[in-house]
Amino acid sequence: MIPELSPISMPRVPVEVLRARCSTCSMHQLCLPMGLDVGDMDKLDQIIGRRRRVLRGATLFRIGDPFVNLYAIRLGHFKTYQINPGGEEQITGFQMAGELLGMDAISADRHHCNAVALEDSDVCEIPFSSLEQLLGEMPTLLRHFHRMMSQEITREQSVMLLLGNMQATQRFAAFIVNLASRYEARGYSGVKFQLRMSREEIGNYLGLTIESISRLLSKFKKEGWLRVSNREIEILNPVMLKAITAGTGDACA
Repeated sequence: MIPELSPISMPRVPVEVLRARCSTCSMHQLCLPMGLDVGDMDKLDQIIGRRRRVLRGATLFRIGDPFVNLYAIRLGHFKTYQINPGGEEQITGFQMAGELLGMDAISADRHHCNAVALEDSDVCEIPFSSLEQLLGEMPTLLRHFHRMMSQEITREQSVMLLLGNMQATQRFAAFIVNLASRYEARGYSGVKFQLRMSREEIGNYLGLTIESISRLLSKFKKEGWLRVSNREIEILNPVMLKAITAGTGDACA
């Protein structure tokens, strides 16, 4: 998956101090722009902080923490959530390798959500003050960073549409279709993958109960649209799922 330094050619050093070189990361084509020359890539490598391991269930940052770093997910999955007025957790997103965490804090210099690892994960710390200076020197990187911010805004708007206008069947179909497309973009199978989040977490995100998620999984399985085995999902009818998401499928009500 991800090239590591050979213990034969390099002296042994603790994993936490190994420099996570962007050019050797399997996700660099997703979280970094194509077209950076060797010199620019070296400049970027120089500002990348430590490669940090975040164990399953551990918190990367919390609401109110001061903004210091952006985090490029190198391996693993995260969830972000806020606390609603009733004191309950409200999941705002699921993030995977190749995506950035922490952009919520850019405007106010403090984080507005909690980020928790759904499995043992690796992130690259990117000190934002150093990145800002580099963005001023590298127009290609600046344009790509703006695109990533735009994608994040678009994703949040899609969630609002998902929760506001879609029926439960559409919400769940859209969730599966979105995950499939993101895995496919990362070179993984877009039809067979494991859900890293629990059914309760999916329901929280989609505004549905855990019972509703279980019923929808059973329905999709019965109709022959999905094969379900514990957390492993196989999409058997992607055309139908996309039609349901668009509101044109027979079962979108």
